[in-house]
Amino acid sequence: MEVDYLFQIGDNIVYPMHGAGIIKAIEEKEISGKKQQYYVIKMLIGNMQVMIPTGKILSSNIRPVTDIIALKNIIHIFQHGESDSLLSWKQRYKVNTDKIKTGKLQECAEVVRDLMQMKKEKTLNTSEKKMLDNAHEFLISELGFIKGITENQIKSFC
Repeated sequence: MEVDYLFQIGDNIVYPMHGAGIIKAIEEKEISGKKQQYYVIKMLIGNMQVMIPTGKILSSNIRPVTDIIALKNIIHIFQHGESDSLLSWKQRYKVNTDKIKTGKLQECAEVVRDLMQMKKEKTLNTSEKKMLDNAHEFLISELGFIKGITENQIKSFC
């Protein structure tokens, strides 16, 4: 029986709140007496392996890695966008968390841009420092998979 999967083995993907990874296998597993097909994903950050049921892949917001064309728009946003500095840190933290949870490269780039800008002006609190580090790591993990971008360009971007 052949099944049509959204992703194939070897595809580079982005998993929100985890960063970029590679589909290593599609396996059938029996868990709690129920057999299901799972994507086996090797995540770059933390060197961990994640298994997601193939039927839940859409609701997990996993997406393919962005291409070089979309990246040019992201770079423009990164260089020319404005942050909302009038929010309290709690409001800012919620907005930034929601952006990262979308898994979209643009949203993650905005979080990195805004927090880096804020860091230049004042010391970030512990939660925002950790958020900046995580968002930066997610951003770098995806940039490394984009075809046509060099390591030097990745370093200059962030």
